[in-house]
Amino acid sequence: MKILFAEDDKDISKGVVTLLERNSYTVDAVYNGVDALDYAVDGDYDAIVLDIMMPKMDGVTALKKMREEGVDVPVLLLTAKTEVDDRIEGLDAGADDYLTKPFAGGELLARLRALLRRKGEFQSDVIKYGDLELDRTSYTLSCGAKNVKLVGKAYQLMEMLIRSPHQVLSVNQLMEHVWGWDSEAEINVVWVNISFLRKKLTEIGSKTEIRATRGVGYSLE
Repeated sequence: MKILFAEDDKDISKGVVTLLERNSYTVDAVYNGVDALDYAVDGDYDAIVLDIMMPKMDGVTALKKMREEGVDVPVLLLTAKTEVDDRIEGLDAGADDYLTKPFAGGELLARLRALLRRKGEFQSDVIKYGDLELDRTSYTLSCGAKNVKLVGKAYQLMEMLIRSPHQVLSVNQLMEHVWGWDSEAEINVVWVNISFLRKKLTEIGSKTEIRATRGVGYSLE
């Protein structure tokens, strides 16, 4: 899952990004409303966490412009306890939920999980394809009685593949969605993680395979 996190306090941003990445999210962090709008319009995100009070453009204005530009991903607003009118305006502008500062990391994660379950149609915490089951709460990939726990980028890559079976995903798509725009990772990290996942599929006895289409990308078949 890929999250856009917009917060001008860099200490808060660093802490939240670390929390999200440790829970197997990919995160793009921005520090003002203008960048939040640009990233939201041009990026491919599963959810956006947006602080109301930001420089250059406040969060509510950025949210209104996102909705005008057709950005329909779930948005969680971060607000101060005293900003009641801003919360109301934000919800009217298209926010899906809000969280008041200061907040506990566990509550932020729970709110995000709830948003992502509500996105489009209901999404089960267990994604199934072929003989595979991927549990999005325990990060466990199972085939029959055998299972393996995936962490970090390997989990995110597997989730992206299993959510789009038979669809060939380009290396650039995988890099952007799993490693993020600002990543300094080399493109060969995709191959390294694909190789790792193939070994795990063999370990649990799955007949499902990650197939490479030369010059195009990878798909789950």
